[in-house]
Amino acid sequence: MSKLFSALFAAATAVSCSIQQPAFPVAKFTTPSGEEVAVSMIHHGSIALSYKGFNVQVDPVLKMGSTEIDYTAFPKADCILVTHEHGDHYDPAAIDFLSKDGTRVLLNPATQALLGRGEAVANGDTLRVGPAGLIVVPAYNITEDHLQFHPKGRDNGYILDFDGLRIYISGDTEDIEEMRTFGPLDVAFLSANQPYTMTTTQCVEAAMTLRPRTLVPYHLSDTNMQEIKTVLDSNDSGIEVLLYEELR
Repeated sequence: MSKLFSALFAAATAVSCSIQQPAFPVAKFTTPSGEEVAVSMIHHGSIALSYKGFNVQVDPVLKMGSTEIDYTAFPKADCILVTHEHGDHYDPAAIDFLSKDGTRVLLNPATQALLGRGEAVANGDTLRVGPAGLIVVPAYNITEDHLQFHPKGRDNGYILDFDGLRIYISGDTEDIEEMRTFGPLDVAFLSANQPYTMTTTQCVEAAMTLRPRTLVPYHLSDTNMQEIKTVLDSNDSGIEVLLYEELR
């Protein structure tokens, strides 16, 4: 399966404290049939994907702390995916802003109940969203004193299949046993911020389990994402690791 990566500057910008930040990194991948999938890495857990004019937004949030995201540079979404109800992943105002007539809003059941609209999808569900296949997978904590953050069975991760190009977006999870069944994968977004998701060691172990062609550690925080890249590179994992800041 061929994959083409290029780091580009998107037209979208993030604004923090009224200071313009660098454009969002964009990675472009090719499907087995040669079609392009563009993935915009927006901020923290927010990602945008575009394929054949079909636009997907994952966990869009208009503001996190002092950082405001300018979504006017993105087209309205054909599909919005929400992993769970925490404020860094679920923002009703962002969902409203990105929606148009016919937008499908897919959320885990607890978040769908909060929003009062959209479609509830749960772990194990499979469906199609426009030209893409979608598998809903588990996302939860396994560390003893972290179980309350993301209890098993509540939250979602998502695997999107664009014409054979499979992209996994983990949501808030640790390196759960179910990951052994998620492959094969071309791209994996794995959360790595403490204490809520994976440690860098867990992220490396998850990557070695999943064996994606490309890994993007996400959930930007104080976690040293370079450690993940260093360990995987030093062990000749064969996994390309893309770090947000290196792409800017």
